[in-house]
Amino acid sequence: MVPSMVHKDNSVLQVVTDKNQWLHLLKEVGDFDFYHTHDYHSLSKLEEEEPKLIVYRNQDKTILLPLLIRPVKNTKYFDATSVYGYAGPLTKNITKEFDPRDFHLKLTSFLNDENIVSVFTRLNPFIPYQKQVLKELGNIDELGKVVYIDLMQEESDQISGYSKITKRYLKKLEKLCYVKRSNHQKDILKFVNLYYENMDRVDAGSEYYFEESYFFKLVNSSEFQAELVFIHMKDTHKAIAAAIIVKTNGAIVQYHISGTLMKHLKISPIRFLIHKMRMNSVEENYRFFNLGGGLGGQNDSLFQFKSSFSKNYRNFGVWKFVVDQNVYSDLCKKNIMGVNKKVKDFFPLYRAK
Repeated sequence: MVPSMVHKDNSVLQVVTDKNQWLHLLKEVGDFDFYHTHDYHSLSKLEEEEPKLIVYRNQDKTILLPLLIRPVKNTKYFDATSVYGYAGPLTKNITKEFDPRDFHLKLTSFLNDENIVSVFTRLNPFIPYQKQVLKELGNIDELGKVVYIDLMQEESDQISGYSKITKRYLKKLEKLCYVKRSNHQKDILKFVNLYYENMDRVDAGSEYYFEESYFFKLVNSSEFQAELVFIHMKDTHKAIAAAIIVKTNGAIVQYHISGTLMKHLKISPIRFLIHKMRMNSVEENYRFFNLGGGLGGQNDSLFQFKSSFSKNYRNFGVWKFVVDQNVYSDLCKKNIMGVNKKVKDFFPLYRAK
């Protein structure tokens, strides 16, 4: 932890890296997702990245901002990014009337002192007041929508959100398949192979090919509940599809990553998995089941598939903040791709490839 920055108004900004203290702060705030945990930051980070939790306090108000700090190659500078998924700031005792200017001053001062040139974080559609504490500091770009199921609705209302096509598939799948949940080592390896096959099929980018250790650490974390869920054929008992469903803090269920064997795509077994996990999450009194959005936030076939379960949507956005515009511009000029119009929206632009 770095020394606290205490000011005469009694506001404090500090940085926490200790796992236990990090988790204690999350529990103190209350509303958080697994993307905010120390475990998820540790398993997601690249070799040169360091997880840090920025903590701002002012009287009874608290803001937490988890980030991955990384060096800018061949310079004395750093920048900050977020984990893959839905992160962003967490708050306690913040309302719509909150004035974020003191937080902005303390945060900017800290970032300058640490030679951090820019900050990027994905935001979480289910965490309140994220935009409130970041407004007028950098930019928030809306990228699209995510689809979610409101688990607090009546069962009949949840089912009514299913499309006719999904209901038709489920009727057939109920006869053909069954669900099995298992976090055993052999099943983790089974999921890894299935997931990699799925990534090969969709020609996914290298960033989606997580190392094998990622899956083991995710499933075995004590800071959230990651469940391996398989769909098996009743006649052969063979696993044909699977997903990792992550539950956090009694509130949010995330449809994290999944895969289906190619020759079974036509029966759409993931629909059955989502349906069964929705029912399970209702029984466990969770509030939201987030299915996510389309690729890159687009209204594509993936988004349409997820929309076949619900017409509940929330906006998904990212926060971009240039701390030092002069240094940022110099770094962009040194990056030859900085003049490529195809990547003009990439942030930070000096990392465009």
